[in-house]
Amino acid sequence: MRGNSVISTQKSGDFRLRPQPPLPERGHYTICVHLGSPLAPGSPWTLPEMSSFGCWGLLTALLVLLCCSGSAEETFEVSIWPERLAVEATGSRKVNCSTSCIQPEWGGLETFLTKHLVDQQPQWQQYLVSNISRDAELICYFSCAGKTLTKRLNISVYQPPKQVTLTLQPTRVALGTSFTIECRVAAVEPLESLTLILLRGQETLHNQTFVGAAPASQEAATTFISMAQREGGPLNFSCQAELDLRSRGGDVIRRVSEPQVLQVYEPVQDSQMVIIVTVVSVLLFLFVTSILLCFIISQHQRQRRTGTYGVLAAWRRLPRAFRVQPA
Repeated sequence: MRGNSVISTQKSGDFRLRPQPPLPERGHYTICVHLGSPLAPGSPWTLPEMSSFGCWGLLTALLVLLCCSGSAEETFEVSIWPERLAVEATGSRKVNCSTSCIQPEWGGLETFLTKHLVDQQPQWQQYLVSNISRDAELICYFSCAGKTLTKRLNISVYQPPKQVTLTLQPTRVALGTSFTIECRVAAVEPLESLTLILLRGQETLHNQTFVGAAPASQEAATTFISMAQREGGPLNFSCQAELDLRSRGGDVIRRVSEPQVLQVYEPVQDSQMVIIVTVVSVLLFLFVTSILLCFIISQHQRQRRTGTYGVLAAWRRLPRAFRVQPA
């Protein structure tokens, strides 16, 4: 091809060649085809001008596509799901690693925990992570166009409250006197996410959190002193333990203790009993005293009637052998 010609048309299937200035022997040549309706009469654009404009636009679009596709590969992303994960001790969970790179060179999941590849496609991988006994970090990675990106996932191990115990000391109190409520929960982790709530019926009396406590599994306890109040019947008390794992990717786990009943009695009844006991004691004392007085008076009157003759008569009744003669 010695020269450059532009193929143009006014109607579909009607092609015409328009000579152009000669081009060098070697180089790149562009053939532009204009397909469409004929130009409107009086249009300022001629067919050759519009054909050149279309060629430059097509070339620009191709360059943009090539640049964008290359930059897309360089700015790919790596993601991991779920983003946060809370697992009960010795539990298992599925984890997905994915990338926006269309053709990644390689990828995987890095962890010291036991893992098993469940399924995979060029842009994602699914793993089963098992025997999770302590807090751990998972690292998902992909390499694309010579560049490697990673995404991290923190796993939090928890131990839910399985046994909640409530104790009342004492279980029977007088109206207006104090009593102690104690709640204990065994083996909870993480302790800083635990809240203990003491309830009287549906009313909250006291709640305690353990923010800043050691992360290791340990027992938790709270104590509250209350006053016995007048109610229509026995008072039911309970303790609710809440382990809030929402900030770690879990839910709120609740456990409630068995209800305990507090017996409240009127102190007036106790005073009446004291009065009755006192009156009975006084009457018994007077009865015993009167019997003693009667015995003493009777003996005194008898002595006045007999005088010393009674002693002499008793002397004469003794056998002779037992008598002691005066010197």
